[in-house]
Amino acid sequence: MSTPELKLDPKTTALVLIDLQNGIVAMKTEPNPSSQVVAHAKKLAQAFRAAQAPVVLVTVGSSADGKDALAPKLDTAAPAPANRPADWSQVVADLDAQPSDLRVMKRQWGAFYGTDLDLQLRRRGIKTIVLAGISTNVGVESTARDAFERGYDQVFATDAMTATSAEAHANTLKYTFPRIGRQRTTEEVIAALG
Repeated sequence: MSTPELKLDPKTTALVLIDLQNGIVAMKTEPNPSSQVVAHAKKLAQAFRAAQAPVVLVTVGSSADGKDALAPKLDTAAPAPANRPADWSQVVADLDAQPSDLRVMKRQWGAFYGTDLDLQLRRRGIKTIVLAGISTNVGVESTARDAFERGYDQVFATDAMTATSAEAHANTLKYTFPRIGRQRTTEEVIAALG
């Protein structure tokens, strides 16, 4: 079975990049190194800007006192750095963020709950989102699940995302993404914008 041709209308499509920030990009990632993810995300962002389609840069963080951070009881807690540097939540310089990019700060895995992401997309007439970032099975997948429930068409730029383990990345690509959107490479997404 062949993959259906992808066509993206820049008037109704936005690029949403998840957690490409100093503190997350610095983590060890698999199967793709974070430098590759950022390089592909930069190419996508440049193509979207050239097509006059929105680029949304989502970062994760908390207030200075940390009281707005999630704190439920867990069996396996994520490692929390003792002292995050001041630039932990800043978008990585290599992404070459532009003033025209929309910024969204989230305080949990997904980028919809508790943010104005849905409002920003809907007011711009966005029906399709292209998702990429770190990590595939956490921030990207959580955002994708929420986007699916809100009725957005989705395209996952699979070579512009990665996780902390190759297995976690592969599981999301195999089991979750095919049920809620379409998977393509960076080059296929860029070609579809043309």
